[in-house]
Amino acid sequence: MSDDLAYRRVLLKLSGEALMGAGDFGIDPGVIKRVAGEIKELVDMGIQLGLVVGGGNIFRGAGLAGGGMDRVVGDQMGMLATVMNALAMQDALEKQGVSARVMSALDMHEVCEDYIRRRAVRHLEKGRVVLMAAGTGNPFFTTDSAASLRAIEIGADLLVKATKVDGVYSADPVKHPDAVLYPSLNYDQALAENLGVMDATALVLCRDHDMPLRVMNLNESGALKRLLQGEDVGTLVTRGEQR
Repeated sequence: MSDDLAYRRVLLKLSGEALMGAGDFGIDPGVIKRVAGEIKELVDMGIQLGLVVGGGNIFRGAGLAGGGMDRVVGDQMGMLATVMNALAMQDALEKQGVSARVMSALDMHEVCEDYIRRRAVRHLEKGRVVLMAAGTGNPFFTTDSAASLRAIEIGADLLVKATKVDGVYSADPVKHPDAVLYPSLNYDQALAENLGVMDATALVLCRDHDMPLRVMNLNESGALKRLLQGEDVGTLVTRGEQR
């Protein structure tokens, strides 16, 4: 591993919406190819990378439930959507020469491997990108919660939530142009002020297990690489004091 890296093992959380690009639905091939290229750079640098991808570009269980569908059924459909996204990302990575494995919290042996913690860690140690799909395998838990859980399980040095904004703001920067960007904050403040960093379950998991979280803009070219080389990119959320 390169000596200039700040982290050895990282869990990257991508929202399903990030894969849509300028579209309203589905996967933008250009976006997924670009993201795969950035991931390849990280793997080539020696970083062990796990990936959790949401499914909001295809189905969102809570939204379906709001329309009258049973919540459990909606969440199960959302979990399947994350598997579709993970398979698409695996394909994009392999086209760039990156070895990748999809591991699902739901059994689907003909499509991908089961998620088994020890096997996932072994894949990481061998330099393979591990795409952890189907959330936690349970309804009522978001992919943010799944990302926090998997980051803790695999012993990641950092959880990165890649979004469409530059970090965590005091309010929605689209609706409130005067919103302030936090360079850092602690988990208790994020929970108390309901800043929308992640859902409460995900934040409490990270807080209680001392897992640092970095929120950054996926669309900023090279930002992920700079972050993992130690630059202060986006917003850092820890158990410590706010800066």
